[in-house]
Amino acid sequence: MIELPDILAKCKRGPQVVLPKDIGMIIAYTGVGKESVCVDAGAGSGFLAIALGNVCKRIVSYEWRPDFAELSEKNVKKSGVAGVEIRQKSVFDGIEEKEVDLVTLDLADSDKAVAHAFGALKKGGYCVGYLPHAEQVKKFTAACKEAGFSDAFCIENIVREILVRDAGVRPANMGLTHTAYLVFAKK
Repeated sequence: MIELPDILAKCKRGPQVVLPKDIGMIIAYTGVGKESVCVDAGAGSGFLAIALGNVCKRIVSYEWRPDFAELSEKNVKKSGVAGVEIRQKSVFDGIEEKEVDLVTLDLADSDKAVAHAFGALKKGGYCVGYLPHAEQVKKFTAACKEAGFSDAFCIENIVREILVRDAGVRPANMGLTHTAYLVFAKK
């Protein structure tokens, strides 16, 4: 069975979390690393902020709900990852940080925050939408085009464990299929 990495396994789940399979795609396709500054909007349980904080210089995570912000803050402390700040604020009111490398939007109406993301990003930076429904992908991609992003692409990541046994090697009957569509837009 595929397990969470230690920094996330000790964290409490509240609202739906971004799982490692999608976190890995975000890191891989955006190229963020040890000098990167990122904004994460829709902190939820804080899993994405923690995972990004494990590889990046600084993460500011916006969460408008007080209960989710409190849970995220507790999870950041439990994880032991430095450089992650949970800010109880709505991203729809704007993003204070400028010249950032990545803005992730994991919100019901993410398309309405795309213009704020564009304004916060440096040239070459990415806005990534974590979108559970296909209808959201269409709205988000249109908002990216309207905001001035040069291009956008969408992927879905499906993971299936492979059983390695003495009796034979084969795919497991079940897999971790749809969690969300990931839309990547580059400034």
